[in-house]
Amino acid sequence: MTRSVSAKALGRSTGTERTLTVLIGLLALLGGAAALVVGAGWLGTYRADRPLVDPIALDWLSRHALAGRVGAIVLGVLLLWLGLWWFFRSLRPEGRPDLELDDDLVVTSSAISEAVRLDAETVDGVGRARVRAVGDKENPALRITLWLVEGTDLKRVWEQLDHTVLARARESLGVDVLPTAVRIELDTTAPQRVR
Repeated sequence: MTRSVSAKALGRSTGTERTLTVLIGLLALLGGAAALVVGAGWLGTYRADRPLVDPIALDWLSRHALAGRVGAIVLGVLLLWLGLWWFFRSLRPEGRPDLELDDDLVVTSSAISEAVRLDAETVDGVGRARVRAVGDKENPALRITLWLVEGTDLKRVWEQLDHTVLARARESLGVDVLPTAVRIELDTTAPQRVR
């Protein structure tokens, strides 16, 4: 298997949401810490009594009221757009591609997933498998979870998966590259009661 990273196969990217959440959280934390430090008087006795906004900035805003209002409106609209974009991007379902092999032949993502799952479960040492076809029609990808039986040779499973299961999937779908993320877990059996 090639080691190239595919964002589609690895899973829906939550990097943007995590980054924005961390940045907003850090800004809120820093603002709260600054308010606590100033309010407690650690930066000087009378600093907590001073106005929140600097008098020089207030003087500039009173002299340039129109520019300040326009800037506040533009910033508000930009923040509203960013918030709505973030909200709808987070709610958007992940793509599950149906592939058109010919003009009359369409293979659904569930059919792809089921075929690869059944094929993966025939690999020696695999107790069960779950497969999800993700991405889009131009760039399909697979996300596979394998539960291995205890004592299974991982290298052998990996080779059989690459040389048989994924090779058949690429050949059947008519693609040269099929990015795949494989998650391997040890299949746990129910604990046995001692009598």
